[in-house]
Amino acid sequence: MKNNLFFVMWLVTSASLYAQPTSDSTQVTKARWRTTRLTRHLRWQEAQFDSLFGSKQNVNLVVLKNRRRRPVVAFGSAGDSLKPTSWFGKRDRALVALNGTFFDVKQGGSVDLIKIDGRLIDTTRLSGKSMPEHQQSAITIDRNRVRIVHGGNQPGWDRQLPDENVMTTGPLLLQNGQPNPLAKNAFNDNRHPRTCLCLGPGRRLVLATVDGRNANAQGMNLHELTRLMRWLGCRDAINLDGGGSTTLWLQPSLPGVKQVSEQGVVNYPSDSKQWIHTGERAVSNVILIR
Repeated sequence: MKNNLFFVMWLVTSASLYAQPTSDSTQVTKARWRTTRLTRHLRWQEAQFDSLFGSKQNVNLVVLKNRRRRPVVAFGSAGDSLKPTSWFGKRDRALVALNGTFFDVKQGGSVDLIKIDGRLIDTTRLSGKSMPEHQQSAITIDRNRVRIVHGGNQPGWDRQLPDENVMTTGPLLLQNGQPNPLAKNAFNDNRHPRTCLCLGPGRRLVLATVDGRNANAQGMNLHELTRLMRWLGCRDAINLDGGGSTTLWLQPSLPGVKQVSEQGVVNYPSDSKQWIHTGERAVSNVILIR
Protein backbone atom coordinates (compact mmCIF):
# COMPACT_ATOMS: atom_id res chain seq x y z
CA MET A 1 0.00 0.00 0.00
CA LYS A 2 2.85 2.40 0.82
CA ASN A 3 4.48 1.79 -2.57
CA ASN A 4 1.16 2.31 -4.35
CA LEU A 5 0.61 5.61 -2.53
CA PHE A 6 4.13 6.81 -3.39
CA PHE A 7 3.69 6.13 -7.08
CA VAL A 8 0.17 7.58 -7.35
CA MET A 9 1.23 10.78 -5.56
CA TRP A 10 4.14 11.17 -7.99
CA LEU A 11 1.85 10.43 -10.93
CA VAL A 12 -0.81 12.95 -9.90
CA THR A 13 1.79 15.67 -9.28
CA SER A 14 3.47 14.98 -12.61
CA ALA A 15 0.20 15.03 -14.55
CA SER A 16 -0.76 18.38 -13.05
CA LEU A 17 2.57 19.81 -14.18
CA TYR A 18 2.58 18.46 -17.71
CA ALA A 19 -1.03 18.05 -18.86
CA GLN A 20 -4.44 19.62 -18.73
CA PRO A 21 -7.06 17.44 -17.01
CA THR A 22 -8.93 15.14 -19.38
CA SER A 23 -10.92 11.97 -18.85
CA ASP A 24 -8.04 9.84 -20.16
CA SER A 25 -5.37 11.59 -18.08
CA THR A 26 -7.56 11.25 -14.99
CA GLN A 27 -7.85 7.53 -15.68
CA VAL A 28 -4.07 7.24 -15.75
CA THR A 29 -3.52 9.19 -12.54
CA LYS A 30 -6.34 7.46 -10.66
CA ALA A 31 -5.71 3.95 -11.96
CA ARG A 32 -5.13 1.12 -9.51
CA TRP A 33 -1.52 0.55 -10.42
CA ARG A 34 -0.37 -2.79 -9.09
CA THR A 35 2.98 -1.89 -7.56
CA THR A 36 5.80 -4.29 -6.69
CA ARG A 37 9.04 -3.16 -5.09
CA LEU A 38 11.62 -5.32 -6.84
CA THR A 39 14.66 -3.87 -5.05
CA ARG A 40 15.38 -0.83 -2.94
CA HIS A 41 15.64 1.39 -6.04
CA LEU A 42 13.46 -0.49 -8.54
CA ARG A 43 9.66 -0.59 -8.83
CA TRP A 44 7.40 -2.43 -11.24
CA GLN A 45 3.94 -1.01 -12.02
CA GLU A 46 1.11 -2.52 -14.06
CA ALA A 47 -2.34 -1.17 -14.87
CA GLN A 48 -5.20 -2.38 -17.05
CA PHE A 49 -7.65 0.09 -18.56
CA ASP A 50 -11.09 -0.79 -19.88
CA SER A 51 -11.28 2.38 -21.97
CA LEU A 52 -8.13 4.44 -22.39
CA PHE A 53 -8.16 6.32 -25.70
CA GLY A 54 -11.47 4.52 -26.26
CA SER A 55 -9.93 1.04 -26.09
CA LYS A 56 -8.64 -1.59 -23.69
CA GLN A 57 -5.00 -1.12 -22.72
CA ASN A 58 -2.41 -2.91 -20.59
CA VAL A 59 0.64 -0.94 -19.46
CA ASN A 60 3.76 -2.10 -17.61
CA LEU A 61 6.36 0.26 -16.15
CA VAL A 62 9.72 -0.21 -14.48
CA VAL A 63 10.70 2.92 -12.53
CA LEU A 64 14.13 3.68 -11.06
CA LYS A 65 16.33 6.63 -10.19
CA ASN A 66 18.64 7.72 -13.03
CA ARG A 67 21.69 7.65 -10.75
CA ARG A 68 25.42 7.05 -10.98
CA ARG A 69 25.39 4.09 -8.64
CA ARG A 70 23.53 0.80 -8.87
CA PRO A 71 21.39 -0.44 -10.42
CA VAL A 72 23.41 -0.29 -13.64
CA VAL A 73 21.69 0.57 -16.93
CA ALA A 74 23.30 -1.00 -20.02
CA PHE A 75 22.72 -2.15 -23.58
CA GLY A 76 22.97 -5.75 -24.75
CA SER A 77 23.51 -7.05 -28.28
CA ALA A 78 23.41 -10.46 -29.94
CA GLY A 79 25.56 -9.26 -32.85
CA ASP A 80 24.30 -10.74 -36.12
CA SER A 81 22.05 -13.29 -34.40
CA LEU A 82 18.57 -12.86 -32.94
CA LYS A 83 17.60 -13.95 -29.42
CA PRO A 84 14.53 -13.53 -27.17
CA THR A 85 14.65 -10.63 -24.72
CA SER A 86 14.66 -13.12 -21.83
CA TRP A 87 17.83 -14.72 -23.24
CA PHE A 88 19.71 -11.42 -22.83
CA GLY A 89 18.42 -11.02 -19.28
CA LYS A 90 19.61 -14.49 -18.30
CA ARG A 91 22.94 -14.18 -20.13
CA ASP A 92 23.83 -10.91 -18.46
CA ARG A 93 22.34 -11.82 -15.06
CA ALA A 94 20.13 -8.77 -15.26
CA LEU A 95 17.24 -7.66 -13.08
CA VAL A 96 15.32 -6.26 -16.08
CA ALA A 97 15.54 -6.69 -19.84
CA LEU A 98 13.53 -4.61 -22.32
CA ASN A 99 13.60 -5.06 -26.08
CA GLY A 100 15.65 -2.38 -27.81
CA THR A 101 15.85 -0.74 -31.22
CA PHE A 102 15.02 -1.88 -34.75
CA PHE A 103 16.75 -4.79 -36.46
CA ASP A 104 16.94 -6.87 -39.63
CA VAL A 105 14.47 -9.72 -39.12
CA LYS A 106 16.04 -11.81 -41.92
CA GLN A 107 19.78 -11.17 -41.67
CA GLY A 108 20.02 -10.20 -38.00
CA GLY A 109 21.83 -7.25 -36.53
CA SER A 110 20.51 -3.80 -35.67
CA VAL A 111 19.61 -1.40 -38.49
CA ASP A 112 20.38 1.45 -36.08
CA LEU A 113 23.69 2.26 -34.43
CA ILE A 114 24.63 0.31 -31.30
CA LYS A 115 27.77 1.14 -29.32
CA ILE A 116 28.55 -0.72 -26.08
CA ASP A 117 31.44 0.23 -23.78
CA GLY A 118 33.08 2.16 -26.61
CA ARG A 119 32.83 -0.70 -29.11
CA LEU A 120 30.79 -0.10 -32.26
CA ILE A 121 28.55 -3.16 -32.68
CA ASP A 122 26.22 -1.98 -35.46
CA THR A 123 26.10 1.16 -37.58
CA THR A 124 23.01 2.93 -38.87
CA ARG A 125 21.96 1.36 -42.16
CA LEU A 126 20.82 4.05 -44.58
CA SER A 127 18.04 3.06 -46.98
CA GLY A 128 17.54 6.33 -48.87
CA LYS A 129 18.34 10.00 -49.04
CA SER A 130 16.20 10.82 -46.00
CA MET A 131 16.77 9.18 -42.63
CA PRO A 132 13.63 7.65 -41.06
CA GLU A 133 12.52 8.95 -37.66
CA HIS A 134 13.94 5.92 -35.83
CA GLN A 135 17.43 7.01 -36.94
CA GLN A 136 17.17 10.64 -35.85
CA SER A 137 17.48 10.25 -32.05
CA ALA A 138 19.35 8.09 -29.56
CA ILE A 139 19.59 6.87 -25.99
CA THR A 140 23.04 7.36 -24.46
CA ILE A 141 24.55 6.13 -21.19
CA ASP A 142 27.51 7.91 -19.60
CA ARG A 143 28.68 6.93 -16.11
CA ASN A 144 25.29 5.26 -15.60
CA ARG A 145 23.37 8.44 -16.45
CA VAL A 146 20.85 8.00 -19.26
CA ARG A 147 20.11 10.76 -21.75
CA ILE A 148 17.85 11.06 -24.79
CA VAL A 149 19.52 12.94 -27.65
CA HIS A 150 17.93 14.34 -30.81
CA GLY A 151 20.39 14.32 -33.70
CA GLY A 152 18.32 15.20 -36.74
CA ASN A 153 18.45 14.07 -40.35
CA GLN A 154 22.18 14.37 -41.04
CA PRO A 155 23.75 10.92 -41.74
CA GLY A 156 26.59 10.06 -39.36
CA TRP A 157 25.44 12.30 -36.52
CA ASP A 158 25.18 9.35 -34.12
CA ARG A 159 28.74 8.16 -34.81
CA GLN A 160 29.98 11.52 -33.55
CA LEU A 161 28.42 11.12 -30.11
CA PRO A 162 31.23 10.85 -27.54
CA ASP A 163 29.31 8.58 -25.15
CA GLU A 164 30.62 5.05 -24.56
CA ASN A 165 27.12 3.58 -24.91
CA VAL A 166 24.72 4.64 -27.67
CA MET A 167 21.51 3.16 -29.07
CA THR A 168 19.98 5.01 -32.02
CA THR A 169 16.19 4.69 -32.07
CA GLY A 170 12.95 6.64 -32.33
CA PRO A 171 10.86 8.47 -33.12
CA LEU A 172 11.49 11.00 -30.38
CA LEU A 173 8.19 11.58 -28.56
CA LEU A 174 8.90 14.27 -25.97
CA GLN A 175 11.69 16.83 -25.67
CA ASN A 176 11.88 19.11 -22.62
CA GLY A 177 8.26 18.29 -21.80
CA GLN A 178 6.91 19.17 -25.25
CA PRO A 179 5.61 16.72 -27.89
CA ASN A 180 7.96 16.24 -30.82
CA PRO A 181 6.26 16.59 -34.23
CA LEU A 182 5.66 13.19 -35.81
CA ALA A 183 5.42 12.38 -39.50
CA LYS A 184 2.03 11.27 -40.76
CA ASN A 185 2.41 7.59 -41.67
CA ALA A 186 0.99 4.19 -40.80
CA PHE A 187 3.74 3.37 -38.29
CA ASN A 188 3.02 6.47 -36.23
CA ASP A 189 -0.75 6.66 -36.71
CA ASN A 190 -1.88 3.04 -36.32
CA ARG A 191 -2.18 1.19 -33.02
CA HIS A 192 0.43 -1.41 -32.17
CA PRO A 193 2.19 -2.83 -29.10
CA ARG A 194 4.78 -0.25 -28.05
CA THR A 195 8.04 -0.03 -26.10
CA CYS A 196 9.25 3.27 -24.70
CA LEU A 197 11.91 4.84 -22.47
CA CYS A 198 11.43 8.16 -20.70
CA LEU A 199 13.12 10.50 -18.26
CA GLY A 200 10.80 11.88 -15.62
CA PRO A 201 10.86 14.18 -12.61
CA GLY A 202 13.33 13.60 -9.80
CA ARG A 203 15.81 12.00 -12.24
CA ARG A 204 13.54 9.03 -12.67
CA LEU A 205 14.04 6.62 -15.54
CA VAL A 206 10.93 4.80 -16.79
CA LEU A 207 10.88 1.74 -19.05
CA ALA A 208 7.42 1.10 -20.48
CA THR A 209 5.55 -1.48 -22.54
CA VAL A 210 2.05 -1.18 -23.98
CA ASP A 211 0.47 -4.46 -25.09
CA GLY A 212 -1.64 -4.72 -28.24
CA ARG A 213 -3.08 -6.74 -31.13
CA ASN A 214 -5.43 -8.52 -28.74
CA ALA A 215 -9.02 -8.19 -27.56
CA ASN A 216 -7.62 -7.45 -24.06
CA ALA A 217 -5.32 -4.66 -25.26
CA GLN A 218 -5.53 -2.79 -28.54
CA GLY A 219 -2.20 -0.98 -28.35
CA MET A 220 -1.48 2.69 -29.04
CA ASN A 221 -0.46 4.92 -31.89
CA LEU A 222 2.53 7.16 -31.19
CA HIS A 223 0.39 10.24 -30.55
CA GLU A 224 -1.43 8.33 -27.80
CA LEU A 225 1.83 6.95 -26.43
CA THR A 226 3.22 10.50 -26.30
CA ARG A 227 0.23 11.67 -24.27
CA LEU A 228 0.53 8.70 -21.91
CA MET A 229 4.20 9.38 -21.24
CA ARG A 230 3.48 13.07 -20.70
CA TRP A 231 0.77 12.20 -18.16
CA LEU A 232 3.32 9.98 -16.41
CA GLY A 233 5.47 13.08 -15.91
CA CYS A 234 8.05 12.36 -18.58
CA ARG A 235 10.24 15.27 -19.66
CA ASP A 236 11.92 13.40 -22.52
CA ALA A 237 10.58 10.20 -24.09
CA ILE A 238 11.60 8.03 -27.02
CA ASN A 239 9.98 5.15 -28.87
CA LEU A 240 11.77 1.81 -29.29
CA ASP A 241 10.98 -1.17 -31.52
CA GLY A 242 7.43 -2.37 -30.88
CA GLY A 243 4.90 -4.76 -32.37
CA GLY A 244 5.76 -8.39 -31.74
CA SER A 245 9.14 -7.31 -30.33
CA THR A 246 7.59 -5.55 -27.32
CA THR A 247 8.77 -7.55 -24.29
CA LEU A 248 9.48 -6.77 -20.64
CA TRP A 249 11.39 -9.46 -18.75
CA LEU A 250 12.07 -9.41 -15.00
CA GLN A 251 14.39 -11.74 -13.12
CA PRO A 252 12.01 -14.49 -11.84
CA SER A 253 13.66 -14.52 -8.41
CA LEU A 254 12.57 -10.91 -7.77
CA PRO A 255 9.54 -10.37 -5.49
CA GLY A 256 6.19 -11.04 -7.11
CA VAL A 257 7.48 -11.99 -10.55
CA LYS A 258 6.96 -15.77 -10.45
CA GLN A 259 3.37 -15.29 -9.33
CA VAL A 260 2.77 -13.54 -12.67
CA SER A 261 5.17 -15.40 -14.97
CA GLU A 262 7.37 -18.42 -14.28
CA GLN A 263 9.78 -17.41 -17.06
CA GLY A 264 9.90 -13.72 -16.17
CA VAL A 265 8.11 -12.13 -19.15
CA VAL A 266 5.45 -9.96 -17.50
CA ASN A 267 3.75 -8.33 -20.49
CA TYR A 268 1.86 -10.17 -23.24
CA PRO A 269 3.99 -10.47 -26.42
CA SER A 270 1.69 -10.30 -29.41
CA ASP A 271 3.40 -12.86 -31.65
CA SER A 272 1.76 -15.63 -29.62
CA LYS A 273 -1.66 -14.31 -30.79
CA GLN A 274 -2.89 -15.31 -27.32
CA TRP A 275 -3.18 -13.49 -24.00
CA ILE A 276 -0.20 -15.33 -22.52
CA HIS A 277 3.32 -14.41 -21.42
CA THR A 278 5.09 -16.79 -23.80
CA GLY A 279 5.71 -16.36 -27.51
CA GLU A 280 8.60 -13.87 -27.44
CA ARG A 281 10.00 -12.63 -30.73
CA ALA A 282 13.76 -12.97 -31.15
CA VAL A 283 15.43 -9.53 -31.26
CA SER A 284 18.90 -8.12 -31.88
CA ASN A 285 19.42 -5.88 -28.85
CA VAL A 286 17.98 -4.86 -25.48
CA ILE A 287 18.17 -2.39 -22.62
CA LEU A 288 19.27 -3.98 -19.36
CA ILE A 289 19.10 -3.07 -15.69
CA ARG A 290 21.41 -5.11 -13.53
